Amino acid sequence: MLLGIDTGGTYTDAVLFDPSEGVKASAKALTTRHDLALGIRKAMDDVLSAVPAGTPVELVSLSTTLATNAIVEGQGSSICLILIGYTPDMLEQAGLREALSGDPVVLVRGGHDAAGDEAAPLALDAALEAVRRHAGHVAAFAVSGYFSVRNPAHENAVRRLVREHCGLPVTCGHELTSNLHASRRALTTALNARLIPLLGELIGSVRAMLAERGIRSPLMVVKGDGSLIDSALALEYPVETILSGPAASVVGSLFLSRETDACIADMGGTTSDIALVSEGRLLLAREGARVGGWQTMVEAVQIHTTGLGGDSAVNLEEGGRLTLGPRRSVPLALLGHLHPELLELLNGQAARQKPSRYDGRFLIRQRPADPARGDFSEVQRAILSKVGEGPLALERLFTAGESSYLADLELRRLVERGYLGLAGFTPTDAAHVLGYQTSWSAAAARAGAAILARRAGVEAEELCRRVVRQVTLQAGRAILSAALAEAHGLDLSEHERVRSELVDRALLANGRPDGLVSVRLTLNRPLVAIGAPVSTYYPAVAEALHTRLAIPAHAEVANAIGAVVGSVMQSVRALVAPLGEEREAFDPSAGAGYRVHLSEEVRDFAELEAALQFARQEASARSEALAMRAGAASVQVTLTQADHSVEISGDQLFLGSEVTATATGRPRLQAH
Repeated sequence: MLLGIDTGGTYTDAVLFDPSEGVKASAKALTTRHDLALGIRKAMDDVLSAVPAGTPVELVSLSTTLATNAIVEGQGSSICLILIGYTPDMLEQAGLREALSGDPVVLVRGGHDAAGDEAAPLALDAALEAVRRHAGHVAAFAVSGYFSVRNPAHENAVRRLVREHCGLPVTCGHELTSNLHASRRALTTALNARLIPLLGELIGSVRAMLAERGIRSPLMVVKGDGSLIDSALALEYPVETILSGPAASVVGSLFLSRETDACIADMGGTTSDIALVSEGRLLLAREGARVGGWQTMVEAVQIHTTGLGGDSAVNLEEGGRLTLGPRRSVPLALLGHLHPELLELLNGQAARQKPSRYDGRFLIRQRPADPARGDFSEVQRAILSKVGEGPLALERLFTAGESSYLADLELRRLVERGYLGLAGFTPTDAAHVLGYQTSWSAAAARAGAAILARRAGVEAEELCRRVVRQVTLQAGRAILSAALAEAHGLDLSEHERVRSELVDRALLANGRPDGLVSVRLTLNRPLVAIGAPVSTYYPAVAEALHTRLAIPAHAEVANAIGAVVGSVMQSVRALVAPLGEEREAFDPSAGAGYRVHLSEEVRDFAELEAALQFARQEASARSEALAMRAGAASVQVTLTQADHSVEISGDQLFLGSEVTATATGRPRLQAH
């Protein structure tokens, strides 16, 4: 039996999966963002209780939002970044200085050139002095050398120095990417170092939970490209787990639907993630994953994310126009289910002659906070004290007067920092009113609908139908935006008024005549929809896009399934380039010098074929070793070679070859 766990933005899912029989049990728990381990524990216990005690678990795999959320929210441990051969102006590139958030950065003489030759001797004494000065004040070191992907010798020397003198975790840039871009490589290295202690805490908690339950199987983590990696190795390279959850959803969707060319939409409580797959393969971000405004060099799935989920806040704009999200609200149906005593208050608000903008809205505590702490303002401390441990109606927080604006501002800051959450009317509530969902309190949802409908000047059920239509519109717009961006590089944004209006007309008219001009848009791939809310909304989305809809069985836990059905995959690249300024013809017998660049060394050869043979052998061996270390039981290695040359006066001028070895295999299972 395999145990898959996914920590999403709203829910943590767990599945027990039999490779021969499929899903045996599944469970959901609310994600506890301040401590992900709490939600994981609840989901794990619920799913394990569904099978006989002592059922062997041979593998546990986790997809987690931790790395993504930490980068978006600017969290992470303090680090020291050592830059070898960089110039001060490079700190202003790629947002590097801003990402460091005041953490120390040390510029050290050294580095290499594009050919891998030493540009300047390494100032090892300066690096040692930096380590001694900062080791007692940081949790990890990050080291990035200029052109280290062409020759990692200086990075390796500083890494040895850090390990010898303080033993703190250390990340080197050449370990994370083989691509050129010094500032972005330094940024990625710094982010990785900051994440090591955070992921270490989560992995440690999960391991302890498993040990308490007598589970001693391997623990894997989903990477951003959808492959699996042993948790011990993930602790060294946690930045590779950014977009782990969306990648797991794509892998799970492909497995469940058996589609090979499709548009995949994963609708959760907070966001919708959209990805395109071709020939059964995930499309990876060409420039690396972009998270929280930072352009990293991490290979991850190309995801288009929009702030639309089942729990998106329903906003009533001027003129009665509805919008959804991007902020999440706890549905009133769920709040009423957990706190039935609030129903009387909600019904009282719904019966008022004059509605207030605070009606139907509540504050809830999201994470522990001591109001006496020094980093809270006086107004924030007062708000936290009023909220206490239970839900608080917003009307009881705000009072008329000059202080209400300030209180509103400080409340927003507490919500952004994750201490408090807002509850209010959502698409989930509309679905409860219309009878599409029955999980929680329909009475609380109806009261919330009545409050909002009165402000909009319509009947409650009509308001709910409009909310469902708005979900269809925004979901369809997001899918078309992703498809047009991938296929044609088009930006379907709010600023493109004409283009946006035509798309909206097509989605709302659904092919029916609409005045003088009719617009019809067709998605030429099947739409695979996963996530708990999709059965409510996506039949209409697919109809509007004139495409086939597939909602596979167990779509509500596809992410957790994706966490266990994936494979280990490790790639190693070797670059073969001519030496010297004069490059000879692309001819193995030319006799020119050639250099092989690998992640851990460079090697020179007189003959091109010898260099290529060495590159192929070393890349294959290293990818296999990496895959085994990453948790593979056995591997298959595939080799690709891209040769680059230009024709000059009828001759081929050799520019270089890139050899890539990719080792794949299923993860090792616990023997019983």
